[in-house]
Amino acid sequence: MQPARRRGLAEEAADRIRDEILSGRFAPGSALREVELAGSLQVSRGSVREGLAILEREGLVHSEWHRGTRIIELSETDITEVYEVRAALDRLATLTAAKRGRAGQFDELDRLVAAMDREARGPADGDRLVALDIEFHDCVYAMAGNGRLTSAWEAVRSQVHMFQAHRVRLSHEHYRTRVVDEHRELATLLRARRVEGLGDLAEEHVRSASRGLIESLRELHH
Repeated sequence: MQPARRRGLAEEAADRIRDEILSGRFAPGSALREVELAGSLQVSRGSVREGLAILEREGLVHSEWHRGTRIIELSETDITEVYEVRAALDRLATLTAAKRGRAGQFDELDRLVAAMDREARGPADGDRLVALDIEFHDCVYAMAGNGRLTSAWEAVRSQVHMFQAHRVRLSHEHYRTRVVDEHRELATLLRARRVEGLGDLAEEHVRSASRGLIESLRELHH
């Protein structure tokens, strides 16, 4: 891990630890020890503790009295719960974005789809594809223009990012063959402000991701 820059040390510690979790270098369910993290980041244990508190609010880690802090598990229950919440949020965000989106925002969605397409046609870096996927949905929530809806998305965003990253690692080709077409269809309907069927499409996009990850997990464990 790279030493923390002197920005806001708790926030910087959270960023560094989050990066390790999303990259898979810190495995789901593994323990996070303040002393070791403080040494790696070259910050105080207090800064690490505050950073872990940030990640706990994001749902990436959980702390228990006398048991310390652990990264969330990659379990079917966790996956199902997170994606069910996301499906409901994405339906509302997408329908609202279709009504409120501005021309420049639709252009940004098209730019992100084009970037996904280039990435998928090349070496297809999985982490880069997932980052573009998350950025696409960040843009949809921004288009919706509902601050409380965006806050609800941000409460599960890091968990979604972690699960999507593991989905790619477990089944890279399955994800790569779907990610461009699914997002292009969403972008096209959003630009056309086609509300009919759009909510169902947004929800199925999420449920498909959930099913794909759960199936990959089952294959891994058999």
